[in-house]
Amino acid sequence: MHIEVKRVNTNGDVKQFIQFQHDLYRDDPFYVPELYIAQKEMFDTVKFPFYKYGKIAHFLAYQNNKIVGRISAISNPRYNSYHNSHVGFFGFFDFIESFEVAEALFNAALDWLAQFGYNKIIGPTNFTTNETAGYLIEGYDSSPFIMMTYNFPYYQEIIHKLGLEKEMDLFAYMIETDKVSEKSVRISNLIEDRLAKQNIEVRKVRLHAFEAEAKKIKAIYNAAWESNWGFVPFTDNEFEYLANNLKLLLDEDFAFIAEHKGEPIGFSISLPNINEITRKFKNGKLLPFNLLSLLFRKKKTKFIRILAMGVTNAYRKKGIEAIFFSKTIQEAKKRGIVGGEASWVLETNTMMKKAAENLNGELYKTYRLFSYNVDA
Repeated sequence: MHIEVKRVNTNGDVKQFIQFQHDLYRDDPFYVPELYIAQKEMFDTVKFPFYKYGKIAHFLAYQNNKIVGRISAISNPRYNSYHNSHVGFFGFFDFIESFEVAEALFNAALDWLAQFGYNKIIGPTNFTTNETAGYLIEGYDSSPFIMMTYNFPYYQEIIHKLGLEKEMDLFAYMIETDKVSEKSVRISNLIEDRLAKQNIEVRKVRLHAFEAEAKKIKAIYNAAWESNWGFVPFTDNEFEYLANNLKLLLDEDFAFIAEHKGEPIGFSISLPNINEITRKFKNGKLLPFNLLSLLFRKKKTKFIRILAMGVTNAYRKKGIEAIFFSKTIQEAKKRGIVGGEASWVLETNTMMKKAAENLNGELYKTYRLFSYNVDA
């Protein structure tokens, strides 16, 4: 059956591009729609910071005048400059259970990326590696947490058939509050006491001084993650955009900064898992009444997501990560929160994996980034 792939050009096309995912997963009990307002802003070339340096082309696949798939082809010069690479990206790659549809879409992305002469294509990254990334490959028996991806199991087989191979796995650990090792909490408290004697303090983020705190977190993030696979420093515009969005959900009981003599050296940010609330929002729409539901219930979620954590290189192996985990879990217990998902953790990040495992965290979901060698 003939498959036609068309480039997204109009606002109407963008709406259809966003809507396709909702239609594809409409009957899946674990699917959680992204908030429509957030998705729409990502495709706004004025508001979304990526467009200040990157290029992107979106495509839709049609069969009998019905949309059956979508994909984005992404050129990210900042990534290539930072890593001294020549890599293109794909994202928002969703399709019905059809190799032919997936192939037509992927070929359209490859054709568009050919103008840059990239020797390798990596994905899915929904714009950059600082946004949502990866396909779920293990752990299909529950809904994704906030800002995590979800897809059907058949994706993996089709992706492999397209000639893509594993690039990197991303792990998600479930840390249940009633299974946390009390010994690990006591040890973390002892470590905190010892570090205090070295003038190292772990404190809560001060939301009343959020702008200043956000600058500290950005500096720590860019320093702590600089050697991580796939990392690219945030631009000022990108971090400001992210910080403004996160501020609406941030809870100072789950946000920490570590300082040495007042200088920031580490941070940990956890968010309420609002997917527990938004999973029932039709097509991710907030209006007219869903916004109120979200605002009133965001502090009553059963789970949190440990979103990001980093310690600058000179202060690693001092146990600061363990203190962040321990404080987060202790606050969760006070709130009656069932547990937290620590995600995502690079498969190569031995220190973070060990910290989660020491708290009896269970590796319960695995996500994967794939790559395609253009010259192969």
